[in-house]
Amino acid sequence: MKRRHYSSPYQASRAYSPMVVTEGGRTIRLAGIIAPEDENGRSLANDFDGQVRCIFQRMAKLLAEADASLADVVSMIVFITDVRTNTRMVELRKEFFGGDYPVSTLVTVAALNRPECMVEITATAIAE
Repeated sequence: MKRRHYSSPYQASRAYSPMVVTEGGRTIRLAGIIAPEDENGRSLANDFDGQVRCIFQRMAKLLAEADASLADVVSMIVFITDVRTNTRMVELRKEFFGGDYPVSTLVTVAALNRPECMVEITATAIAE
């Protein structure tokens, strides 16, 4: 499978690509993932960093079940409930994506499905 990520210095600083072109491969679509609690059942209410990290860990686990990884993510939509977490979201995303960033849209919403959720991410991956 061929994949090409386009970028500019600004987009790289914000941890996203304006366009990703792929040829071949399987398409994997992930529904919105939330993390009101971690894998051990500990509440992540009011813990933005914890929710984001847990979401990316859950995403990686789901992708592994499909023989894929976070490196295969080509597109994501991130919903946040507080515009002030915008830059922090970018910083956290950089922890999980090493430079070939997915296309990404960041949307601030009034609320998510569960009141304690501060972020929700949906994604598309293209894998071999």
